[in-house]
Amino acid sequence: MESSRLTQVTRAALLAHLTRLEGERHPFLSRDHLHAAEQYVTSQWRSWGLTISSDEFLYIGERFVNLIARPASPTVGPRLIIGAHLDTVPGSPGADDNASGVAVMLEISRVFSQHPVSLPLEFVAFTLEELGMVGSRHYAATLRRARVPLIGMLSLEMVGFTESEGGQQYPLFLRGRFPSIGNYLGLVANRRSRSLLQTVAHGMRLINGVPLETLVIPGNGWIVPESRLSDHAPFWDQGYPALLLTDTAFLRNPHYHQPSDTVATLDLSFLTKVTQGLVAVIEHVANSEFEVQNAE
Repeated sequence: MESSRLTQVTRAALLAHLTRLEGERHPFLSRDHLHAAEQYVTSQWRSWGLTISSDEFLYIGERFVNLIARPASPTVGPRLIIGAHLDTVPGSPGADDNASGVAVMLEISRVFSQHPVSLPLEFVAFTLEELGMVGSRHYAATLRRARVPLIGMLSLEMVGFTESEGGQQYPLFLRGRFPSIGNYLGLVANRRSRSLLQTVAHGMRLINGVPLETLVIPGNGWIVPESRLSDHAPFWDQGYPALLLTDTAFLRNPHYHQPSDTVATLDLSFLTKVTQGLVAVIEHVANSEFEVQNAE
């Protein structure tokens, strides 16, 4: 499958985003750099004609914002949220964690701003993920209180690292069930999100070159704590369908939370294919009848 939108995805654009975002973006120790990253994201969205808003909240007495972008002429109806977090841990330039997710989100938002679909899309750059998903907890709770219906939420969490030496690791009870070589994208759902998982996996498999592995976790993922370590988890907790899309983070990437998490370590061909796969997913959802599950 190839569409005009798929051909708009470029490795060069992804690399440009990564290069601009690389660098410690800690909300307290490198606030200026985090603010610069926020400004970069909003400037990109503004240049593509997207409507930008913010979800403001207080954390230990300080003001922070999740940044939100929507098409200038939004489609009415339940929305599909594509989110990624901007912040890093101290001392890490955060190329994979999580400039990779932000870069993919930006490239997808650019493509669909120029080639719209009849699907309510929303792009969110979350903050304070590394401090316990503080930003996404606030936003998911805000949506829940307003009873906003969602098609679902896709959390892009470290999506740019592959390895070929058989270094992929797993929690004990998952060993032997998945490949020993970490060259795939992992899709993780809770049971409520099973339908969303099937739809996303089908859409991504329309693109050759993106190996996928899927996992459905009982309940809200507490049985596998590793499955809850990103911004999808607060959406699970609020009763919304949500997926984690990941290269499996510290279970694969030796540069996780290290000074060595740089752009030079990333697989840009893989990142490009992931982005194309998500473009195909959005096209597939826009052309399908999808059962919307409201938060309960």
